[in-house]
Amino acid sequence: MVREQVDRLLRQLARARRLPVVLLQGETGTGKGLLATYLHRHGPRARGPFVDLNCAAIPDTLLEAELFGFERGAFTDARHAKPGLFQAAQGGTLFLDEVGLLSLPLQAKLLKALEERTVRRLGSTRPTAVDVWVIAASNENLVGAVRAGRVREDFYHRVAALVVRLPSLRERSEDIGVLSDHFLARFCNEYGLPRKHLGPGALAALRDYSWPGNVRELANVIERATLLADGEELLPDVLQLPTSDKRASRI
Repeated sequence: MVREQVDRLLRQLARARRLPVVLLQGETGTGKGLLATYLHRHGPRARGPFVDLNCAAIPDTLLEAELFGFERGAFTDARHAKPGLFQAAQGGTLFLDEVGLLSLPLQAKLLKALEERTVRRLGSTRPTAVDVWVIAASNENLVGAVRAGRVREDFYHRVAALVVRLPSLRERSEDIGVLSDHFLARFCNEYGLPRKHLGPGALAALRDYSWPGNVRELANVIERATLLADGEELLPDVLQLPTSDKRASRI
């Protein structure tokens, strides 16, 4: 199971002087962000900040400044110096989601930062040392991206020092109960509702569903059910699962 692999990894890293980059690979919605948060909270950098960046959400022209920071006057609107996310995560964890979408030039600059453990702000001539645990994630097979020329081979080998593969939720139905309980407790707390629990029929329905949206879809289903359920026990009908998308083996 993924949990056992991760816990074993955390035990091995507990006294490490240098932390390797960890690459989380899995389909969209498999919970890579949740796992990155878990690694931080239970890892050797738990007392430091957790900083996350979705590399696909920021234009490539701004990503370099976002990651490494900039000095005053580095570009037209740079009226004040600003540290980048590497410096913001000093002593903690930097989670870089969708690293396979970085441009080749930016991959080269990130590779240099990872290897030398220094960053240089835009407009600066002096590098700054950084001590950050980098966790990366991708929803595609980066080996294929290397073959296609979209990912540098040296960059791949650096970010894939340790790879944790997250199977789709349909491949790990044994985790559905644990994940559902986690989301149920979380949403009850966030919405100020009394504690609720899954009835056996609801749990069976969750395990019977194929989860094309993976863990993200499960979280959405549990959030909706938490708000709609009248009593303390969640029943199958409150889940509102599509009836036409059952596991093929049970049709």
